[in-house]
Amino acid sequence: MSEIIIVGGGASGLMAAIKCAEKGNKVTVFEHQKIPGKKLLITGKGRCNVTNNSDVDTILKNIPRNSRFMYSALNSFDSSDTMSFFEALGVKLKTERGKRVFPESDKSSDIVDALVARARDCGVKFIFEGVREILVEENRVIGVKTAKGKYFADAVIVATGGKSYPKTGSTGDGYKFAERLGINVTEISPSLVPIEIKESFVASLSGLSLRNVTLKLFKGDSTKPVYEELGEMLFTHFGVSGPLVLTSSAHMESNADYRYEIDLKPALDEKKLDDRILRDFSLNTNRAISNTLTKLLPSSLILPILKSAKIDPQTKVNSVTKEQRKALVKSVKGMKLTVSGKRPIDEAVITRGGVDTKEINPKTMESKKISSLYFIGEVLDIDAYTGGFNLQIAFSTANAVSNNFSI
Repeated sequence: MSEIIIVGGGASGLMAAIKCAEKGNKVTVFEHQKIPGKKLLITGKGRCNVTNNSDVDTILKNIPRNSRFMYSALNSFDSSDTMSFFEALGVKLKTERGKRVFPESDKSSDIVDALVARARDCGVKFIFEGVREILVEENRVIGVKTAKGKYFADAVIVATGGKSYPKTGSTGDGYKFAERLGINVTEISPSLVPIEIKESFVASLSGLSLRNVTLKLFKGDSTKPVYEELGEMLFTHFGVSGPLVLTSSAHMESNADYRYEIDLKPALDEKKLDDRILRDFSLNTNRAISNTLTKLLPSSLILPILKSAKIDPQTKVNSVTKEQRKALVKSVKGMKLTVSGKRPIDEAVITRGGVDTKEINPKTMESKKISSLYFIGEVLDIDAYTGGFNLQIAFSTANAVSNNFSI
């Protein structure tokens, strides 16, 4: 039996605590929030997208950086294992569009409650104190230090999360622990985050939600998109957000220029869209063009689209030229927005960057520099797209670390 300290009571920390305790180890979780799993409660808009019902290859393809590091962990504990785990705890699950998996209740609290209850049933002890230091002697971990004193253990697992949503407890402590111990931490930046847009007119669209549109992201002057997907997005007072936008942000590199093109009518090619516009015009021949597009576009989008097409909103439809119609079609099929930057990391779903995976054993999650010190979950330099993939990373790395403590 080993005495194990886990720093952080989030997704990876709770799973690691359960898996280690199930193998007969004495486990203590240190959590500086008053309740464990606080970030889990807000994931998936409070519904908790717990995993993605896909095979390992698909999951790896949804991890844009350091996916090879996850190969062993995912093959040992994949999404089907995650689903079986929660269903065994009495949480009924369902698979929705994009193979996203949620609790049937649509309540993230069911996931958190199940994890905490199982941990307590396994004898896991919770101490609600913040860890200030990882204690090391002769390149081997010996415990942790809090404001109240020192706690000793055979192993320490760092599961502190990233820096996104700091109110939930993700304050970047794990990065500090690693750096103080000489472990490299890569550059930290927000990922899966809303995007600020340069064009001032987007503020007038705040609150507008778009469904079944295609969003393309272009880097610099390239004509080949680095990201393209059909789905949902929304406008905010600062720019854009929603599932398509959050996923697109994971493709953005630092210090590079990006732009969006939105196809507002992806189901129609240019010819069919032009035919549709002509039909609408034929029913409103003497009306201003701005009053004839209400069935085609949301009302708040009409003026920006007409401006993009360089058409006076008061132009009568019977005087609209073929070239103007062509410009209108192109504006509807390719609404242009210029990215000015990402929102702050406080608003990001996850953190890009973290403990360098080159310094961690991918099979055990152990530091290559300090024995019996482990890093799991979002504190590592691994992040994925939206759809439950990031929580699967948390659970798979947690399972991997527990295999070090089999009896």
